[in-house]
Amino acid sequence: MLKLILNTYKSSFSGLSKETWLLSIVMMFNRCGSMAVPFMGLYVTQSLHHSETDAGLIITLFGIGSILGSLTGGKLTDMIGFRPVQILSSIIGGLLFIVFSTINDFSTLCILSVVISFFSEAFRPANFTAVAHYAKEGTTTRSYSLNRLATNIGWSVGISLAGIVASINYKLLFLVEGSVSILVGISIMLSLPQVKGFMKKAKEERASLVVQKPWNDAFYIKFILITTVFITSAFLMFRVVPVFFKDHWGINEAAIGVIMGLNGAIIALFEMVMINQIENKRPAIFFIIIGAVLFAFSYLILSIPFGLHIAMAVLTVVVFTVGEMFVLPFINTVVISRSNVHNRGLYAAGYTLSWSIAQVSGPVSGFFIAKHFGYNTLWAIVASILLLCALGFRLLGKSNIEIPT
Repeated sequence: MLKLILNTYKSSFSGLSKETWLLSIVMMFNRCGSMAVPFMGLYVTQSLHHSETDAGLIITLFGIGSILGSLTGGKLTDMIGFRPVQILSSIIGGLLFIVFSTINDFSTLCILSVVISFFSEAFRPANFTAVAHYAKEGTTTRSYSLNRLATNIGWSVGISLAGIVASINYKLLFLVEGSVSILVGISIMLSLPQVKGFMKKAKEERASLVVQKPWNDAFYIKFILITTVFITSAFLMFRVVPVFFKDHWGINEAAIGVIMGLNGAIIALFEMVMINQIENKRPAIFFIIIGAVLFAFSYLILSIPFGLHIAMAVLTVVVFTVGEMFVLPFINTVVISRSNVHNRGLYAAGYTLSWSIAQVSGPVSGFFIAKHFGYNTLWAIVASILLLCALGFRLLGKSNIEIPT
């Protein structure tokens, strides 16, 4: 039995390119340092002693900067390549995070929130494109899963450490994240191979090809619109739910960090094996629908009047994580299947834009509903939206426009 398990894991990780592994290792360290933003709501309310509304504003401003960063990062990726975009965004974003830790004036923090998230989010479409560029044929979904595996190992370690760091001093979160981001930029510069003649080759090939723009792709537009609503609802798990755990269930910061860290740990242990077993068995949309239903159920758990709050928090995160393992790898696959080397940055930008919009609209609307109507109302609304998204994905899948994985 042990040998069978080991062989299953071995086959799941075999055949991936060296560059894919390098990108994943860099991403693991990047996520190890991603401590500040998940605790931003608590930082504003607990350390700066501002209201939940102010916390929502700061998080929303991070989202506005992310929207601008996604669009700019995607365009620059198609123009100058994914390598320089990743390097510059990491180093500049890291320096700004360190500056953020020294500021107490709320207005200045609002401005910095936009600028920091601009550079941080410009990294995402470039990284998304890099994974596709270096993936060997037939390994695209697993390459993205490996990248997510590294991301979630880093997330699991980082968020757990973040809870401990926050219990000591919230400002240390920004110092650590900034320092790690700078190191990530330097690591990419030293370890990731340069793509020689990228700009020259791109200009020559574009002159002889008609490159489709994402906004002219009907299936992609419908898919991204549903995905944006979906991610906006799912995003509350890492922004609003930690505040709910603290203020309403009385769970302390260190425990919140460990509980949220389960998300990354479970993904690290099981996602690659799961993807290796199920990819190409059904259309990608099928697995996305399953994940959306599980996401909805995870929010409904939060409204169950049960006294064992630690256990309920763990159950919520576990169900959510299983849903995430079904959803995100196959959303990546659908997005990448619609693009090619000449427009992948813009397609990636469209997808990362969904995450940016989620940062803008999700937390502020979530905190607003929770404050005026209660958390149970919020969980019911979010669960309903997620189920409607599952229906939307199902109808889109029936259109038979999706490119098979």
